[in-house]
Amino acid sequence: MLRSMYSGISGMKNFQTKLDVIGNNISNVNTYGFKKGRTVFKDMVSQSIAGASGANAGKGGTNPKQVGLGAQLSAIDTIQTQGSLQTTGRSLDLSISGDGFFQLTDGTNTYYSRAGNFYLDSEGTLVNSDGLAVVLEGEGLGENAKDAKSISIGADGNINYVNADGELVSAGVIQITKFSNPDGLEKVGANLFSETTNSGDAENIGAPGEEGRGSLVAGALEMSNVDLSEEFSEMIVAQRGFQANTRIITTSDEILQELMSMKR
Repeated sequence: MLRSMYSGISGMKNFQTKLDVIGNNISNVNTYGFKKGRTVFKDMVSQSIAGASGANAGKGGTNPKQVGLGAQLSAIDTIQTQGSLQTTGRSLDLSISGDGFFQLTDGTNTYYSRAGNFYLDSEGTLVNSDGLAVVLEGEGLGENAKDAKSISIGADGNINYVNADGELVSAGVIQITKFSNPDGLEKVGANLFSETTNSGDAENIGAPGEEGRGSLVAGALEMSNVDLSEEFSEMIVAQRGFQANTRIITTSDEILQELMSMKR
């Protein structure tokens, strides 16, 4: 069988994966804190027809002769660039300007997120839309939430509120985490990431604005970093690449038909 046919098949599979990633990016264009994906390819093993030879007194050297056997998936990267900030004016909407992630916990596992649309539950705990608690240093609002007025969160993560007596009270500091390799985090859905062996441990934990961690912006949310114009351009490239690989298979099939007809 022709090697070109199998090369075309590998190219079709790769461009289908690229289209899948692009589709996911576009579907999350309005998802808070979403980080887009990028597909990277690499060539597959090459079959050697002849090796290289060195020059000698009577003859020059020759280069190797190799035929490539197609392409394969190299990586699907998560692009951790900063998304634009959208002002909401809501005091519990937070965004991180710079590096770092919010820490969220279900009591057993810890997750990380750039989406800062937070809420207060019935017990005064700061949670995300799925009920995961935001990790704080301090007691938090707790049962004081029912009497709290004018809740505000500073760029340094300090949560302050005015109590029933009109006094300004601190309720703790929101903790954020910075990873040595944020691209190594694993997406687990619901705007959440989990650490992996290649992301590094969550060791750089503390108040925003310290030790390279970004500062908080209250009353704003970080939008997705998906650029629609870029995604549509990549979609066209993927579509044409897929079509070109189908043409390789069609041409290879026609050559095989010619070979089969030689017997007649």
